[in-house]
Amino acid sequence: MEFNPDELDQRAIYKLLTGAIIPRPIGWISTISEKGLLNLAPFSFFNVVGDDPPHVMFSTSQANNHKKDTLTNVLNTKQFVVNMVTEEFVEQMNITGQNVPHDVNEFELANLTPVASVKIKPPRVQESPISFECELVHHYTLENHKFGGNTIVIGRIVMFHFKEEVLLENYKINLENYKPVSRLAGASYSKIGEIFDIKRT
Repeated sequence: MEFNPDELDQRAIYKLLTGAIIPRPIGWISTISEKGLLNLAPFSFFNVVGDDPPHVMFSTSQANNHKKDTLTNVLNTKQFVVNMVTEEFVEQMNITGQNVPHDVNEFELANLTPVASVKIKPPRVQESPISFECELVHHYTLENHKFGGNTIVIGRIVMFHFKEEVLLENYKINLENYKPVSRLAGASYSKIGEIFDIKRT
């Protein structure tokens, strides 16, 4: 079957994309407002975009031209932290994805521990084994949108945080201890399954 996106509603497009492009890593983004309010929310439109220098991106939707707290905070403070989601804390991640008033602290809501970052103001999630302190370098709102649009945020990583138990020699990651969780479609998530190697030719 073929679908013209110009003839589909937003929900249909979302289902097709999130069902087909899987699995997606989850960026658990922590920010702080200009008034000092903490915010924490998961984004599965997220990935690494470069290593020289290291950059990551995430994309956030806007309903009725209303920015999510995460985007508002990033645009105001130019800083954010990406915390990686693991099997142990997937339920808490899900709690922080709720649509709550902007003055609700998702760290408290999900019983998570904010811990001070080294170079930026937004705190990290202490329970996450891997976190990246980031400074905003670019943002871009997709043009010609029909339903509110999406804004792409690109940040430069200025500090890496890795717990010792997820590291092996020579900067390799111990996947058995890391146990990352990725996003599928709907209410579905995935764990690391069978791993196989293919050498580059």
